[in-house]
Amino acid sequence: MGGAGEGAVAAAGSGGGTEVRRVARVVLLDPDDRILLLHGHEPGDAADDWWFTPGGGLEGAETHAEAALRELAEETGITEVELGPVLWRRRCSFPFAGRRWTQDEWYFLARTAQTATRAEGLTELERRSVSGARWWTCRELGRAHETVYPTRLAELLRTLLDEGPPARPVTLDTEIV
Repeated sequence: MGGAGEGAVAAAGSGGGTEVRRVARVVLLDPDDRILLLHGHEPGDAADDWWFTPGGGLEGAETHAEAALRELAEETGITEVELGPVLWRRRCSFPFAGRRWTQDEWYFLARTAQTATRAEGLTELERRSVSGARWWTCRELGRAHETVYPTRLAELLRTLLDEGPPARPVTLDTEIV
């Protein structure tokens, strides 16, 4: 994603061009309110990197919630999850793996006590462009110098932890890279 998006996870399914890809993402919190982020990079250029929430494109007649849980299991191996409400929605557009991607993303809140990760369900492209996972505290995220998507994630997480989930999903600013 050219340093601009959510890693190979976003490019694993159909998409590109002017097609808008429907995506479900997971804001996964552990019992200590740490958030799980994946570390991605442009295929062939590990220096062009960023952190992003687990998730990916909907498949077939799958709902956003079903996609969120499936993608989380594929990308992290975490299946013991309490899926909560949709927190945020975001439209984004970015270059990745030689094409432009445009996505409509829904971010679900989820909680788990299962903190060990294993990315055993990655696609070939994801294996070439996802280099790991890390649990972050809100404080660590706020002090990070790395690129993180969505760009206001530290602020959004702080608000979530302080105020709880919003009554209805908040529409985030469109990000075009």
